[in-house]
Amino acid sequence: MNRIPKIIVTIALLSIASFVVVGAESDSKPNVILIMADDLGWKDLHCYGNKLVDTPALDQLAAEGMLFTDAYAASPVCSPTRAAIMTGQTPGRLGLTNHAPGNKDGFALEGSDLKEPNTERNLALSYVTLAERLAEADYTTAHIGKWHLSYVPRKNNTGAKETELRPEYQGFDINIGGCFRGGPPSYFAPYRIPNLTAKKEGEYLPERLADEAISFVKEHKEKPFYLNWWPYSVHYPMQAREKLIEKYKKRRGPGIKDPVYAAMIEAMDTEIGRFLKALDEEGLRENTLVIFKSDNGGYNGDNRPLRGFKGMLYEGGIRIPWIVRWPGKVKPGSACSTPVISMDCYPTILEATGLPPTSGQVSDGKSILPLLAQEETFDREAIYVHYPNYAFHRRNRLGGFVREGDYKLIKRYETGKLELYDLSEDIGEKRNLASKSPDLARRLESQLDKWLSDTGARMPVKMK
Repeated sequence: MNRIPKIIVTIALLSIASFVVVGAESDSKPNVILIMADDLGWKDLHCYGNKLVDTPALDQLAAEGMLFTDAYAASPVCSPTRAAIMTGQTPGRLGLTNHAPGNKDGFALEGSDLKEPNTERNLALSYVTLAERLAEADYTTAHIGKWHLSYVPRKNNTGAKETELRPEYQGFDINIGGCFRGGPPSYFAPYRIPNLTAKKEGEYLPERLADEAISFVKEHKEKPFYLNWWPYSVHYPMQAREKLIEKYKKRRGPGIKDPVYAAMIEAMDTEIGRFLKALDEEGLRENTLVIFKSDNGGYNGDNRPLRGFKGMLYEGGIRIPWIVRWPGKVKPGSACSTPVISMDCYPTILEATGLPPTSGQVSDGKSILPLLAQEETFDREAIYVHYPNYAFHRRNRLGGFVREGDYKLIKRYETGKLELYDLSEDIGEKRNLASKSPDLARRLESQLDKWLSDTGARMPVKMK
């Protein structure tokens, strides 16, 4: 376990009086809230070291729970990560490895010897989702915000329609705004998002989604609930209220690349804070597991000292903020440096709610309850990521990586080039150690290759 940043310690001292002894049993099933920001970078929050952006609500959440320093998305782009959370399976196993709609099957970058494999473009109804498991256990389930798992190509041979793959067909009783859409056409009304009509002129999307989340918990607090609140923030278009934009125009330095983006982060934080306050007012804090994370690395912010950004296998594209609060189970002001990954949400939430693993469905994640309880052992040798596609910006190269301990090996599928980094000494991935530690590099490559084979990952195809 790592030490928490000083700001977290300060806030934690203010809330320690309300702490319930870790491990205390609850008389009822816990509520579960999974808040997942879009394109939020690892360094975008104040509690993760961004001194120029104000995020008091998420700082407070971290002070009251556990902050993960080495958390990873299942993919450096959004749709695969979302599918991984819903199923507990790695995108490579799902065959859903790129953001929808992505490139056409067989796409090849000019001058490349490889073309992308054929990929799935949506989450098939055949998978047993996290929401379906909880619904069967008498949880009221709701999805609010971005979904991006229901894209259907115009030339579609499966017979599925986009409307038939939305959250209400994947285990959610309520769906507000969940459809196929990468980001909103506008954060200001009208949004032009199905199932989300503006209620007033000048309405701002983050505020509206928070209103819907608050209404949901108020209306369904009498029985266990699962809320999947996936804000569109902070995905483009870059839009925020002028007052906040003007605030950040006056701030300069590391952590702010675009004052509008900084304003979007604070606006999202404000709405999360308003929601968490409402949760307290309804008396729901003590029996509610809250998970906050991002779907992939940052794109519009300042990711330093990490290298790269969304769509890349470097830390800037794949390492994410991840905070968990669960009174009585998670010690306030704690931090964890053990690597965790998106698929872990599925088994963690099942175990937290007293449900067994899903029968007949492979799980690529592990319950992180032992980490939340600060137990000494956590049985995982490595984490893996497979990205055989080009992101929308096409500035990445096809590849995969394995992280074991502090070492991370990236394999470039086109050239076979290996990049080995010691993240404990080189978080910016500037010093490739592959030539200095060839035995370690080859061993990790062998592990990655075996994992790709075991999961049935679809690989890029050599051009004829």
